[in-house]
Parts: sequence; structure tokens; C-alpha cells
Amino acid sequence: MDYEMKIFTIIAHSGEAKSSCMEAISHAKQGEFEKAEKCIAEANSKLRLAHESQTALIQSEAQGKETKLTLLMIHAQDHFMNTMTVRDLAGEFIEMYKSIRNNTGNYPQYEVNK
Repeated sequence: MDYEMKIFTIIAHSGEAKSSCMEAISHAKQGEFEKAEKCIAEANSKLRLAHESQTALIQSEAQGKETKLTLLMIHAQDHFMNTMTVRDLAGEFIEMYKSIRNNTGNYPQYEVNK
């Protein structure tokens, strides 16, 4: 796979993973936790594929092959890193919604007018 294809692979799989994460949050909000977990699993699968392309690019550079730093590469890395953050936060949202549904949350009470 050539350089540009690896970059587009990172972008495509990261975008699909982010969509799955957002869908997971939506399912969790509705109390559909099995569906939410399935979406997170799909996101992890897509992120693994993106990571494989990223790793191939890193290995190529580590072997001394010249790597062009392009705006497209920066864009791909931005998508990948942001999606990993969204995935982590989606997991937190799922746990939060589970806790709320089970009424087990230990959330501080804030007074609006002190």
C-alpha cells in the first residue's frame, strides 16, 4: 500500500470509529447498553485498522525511508488521535449512563443559589 493510501486508510477508519463511538453514546443514553458496547467494539476494530496503517508509516520512516510530512498526514493523525479521545470518553459516558439508570451514581449535589 502506498503512502497516500495508508493516510486515507487512517482517515477512513478513524472516521468510521468515531461514528461508532457517537452511536454508542446515543444507545447508552437510551439505556441500550449491549448495543452501546457493540458499537465500542466496532470502533476498537476500526481503530486497530487505522493503527496498523499508522504503524506501517512509522516503521517505514524508522527504516530510513523518507517520509513526506503533508497536510493530509497531519489531518489523518488529527482524526486518529481525536477518535481515540472520543472512544475513551464514550466509555466514560456509557458507565455514567449505566450508573444513572441503576441509581448508583455518587455524583455531588450542587446548589445553584448559594
